[in-house]
Amino acid sequence: MAEYAYKALDVQGQSRTGVIDAETEAHVIASLRDQGWVPLKVDAPDRNPLKASIRLPGLDRISLKDVAVGSRQLATMIDAGLPLMRALTVLAEQTESRRLSETWEAVRDDVQAGSTFSAALAKHPKAFTKLYVAVVRAGEAGGALDDVLLRLADTLEKQVNLRNKIRSAMTYPTMVAIMVFAILTAMLVFIVPTFKQLYADLGGTLPLQTRLLIGASDLVRRFFLIIVPLMIAGGYFLKRYINTDGGRRNWDYLKLRVPIFGELFRKVAMSRMSRTLGTLLRSGVPVLQSLEITRETTGNRIVAEAIQDVEDAVRQGESLARPLQKHKVIPPMVVQMLAVGEETGNVDTMLEKVAAFYDSEVDAMVDALTSLIEPILIAFLGGVVGGILISLYLPMFKLVDLIQ
Repeated sequence: MAEYAYKALDVQGQSRTGVIDAETEAHVIASLRDQGWVPLKVDAPDRNPLKASIRLPGLDRISLKDVAVGSRQLATMIDAGLPLMRALTVLAEQTESRRLSETWEAVRDDVQAGSTFSAALAKHPKAFTKLYVAVVRAGEAGGALDDVLLRLADTLEKQVNLRNKIRSAMTYPTMVAIMVFAILTAMLVFIVPTFKQLYADLGGTLPLQTRLLIGASDLVRRFFLIIVPLMIAGGYFLKRYINTDGGRRNWDYLKLRVPIFGELFRKVAMSRMSRTLGTLLRSGVPVLQSLEITRETTGNRIVAEAIQDVEDAVRQGESLARPLQKHKVIPPMVVQMLAVGEETGNVDTMLEKVAAFYDSEVDAMVDALTSLIEPILIAFLGGVVGGILISLYLPMFKLVDLIQ
């Protein structure tokens, strides 16, 4: 015999929880059904005490990849003929992420209580975006839930791959920048003062480069306890500024104008916009709602403004492609492909082709950047360190002139 915790609905529809001594979960379920109750969850409290008691912050978040995997598993089970309630129960049990498992359980409980699947998903915006909910709602209406879930899984997995590519392109420059900052700070704080004292004992006039380096060292050492908090405060206020409407727009505009990386950000935005809009339209979501969701999930305010113009134009009976022509952030190819899609009635297909094209463009550009940036950053790091060392040792060549 073991203690099993349960959650069930009684005959009045009220949620009930408690503990029952039984040999197996099946006995608990049978006992609850004998009372006329509907079992929602049965679990042994001591089955996995570590999982129940330990929850490390930051390691228990819901990732986009986990949602994509869960969506594909759910679609497979529904396609195999499992009822939605049973599929959600199995999914909650086998999901490794604790928070996502609890989310699937909450969705199952809401569906059991009479809510639609899409409405239950909408209660968890941190796990399921507006895109996800809208596509599921369209699938429910069309009776093709398994198809739209598979389409969502494909879309989410491609978004994860795209995000990983951007991270791989940005990680190396970021790490080198941090390394340069750490080395430069360590040399200015600890090494340069040693040479300063040596040259002060020798006397004489130091070269300009050495004097500038010593001056920078004095400045950093004197105001180090002020500079570090100022940098932290600057980063904090910059983040707050970016979170404002105007700040976000300026930041997104700056990202698109950055040399080399700006073009990469634009291609990523085009891929995300095309895939999101294409997925929504193919799933049967109305055009205006699709444009609204795409605008909110595009990830760039400049691109979102272009989509807003399209949304306003569609409300007035115009086409999708024409309003995009006046926005420089939208490449002419996207406009032409969209126009052809409208003429042939295959907008969703054209958008998916555009997304696939820009995915390949991003792949090629990330590979090129990785191979190009690595030697440039190594040369930059060597130049910074080498410049400091040359400035420090330059007076050594005039050692005889310095000795008085």
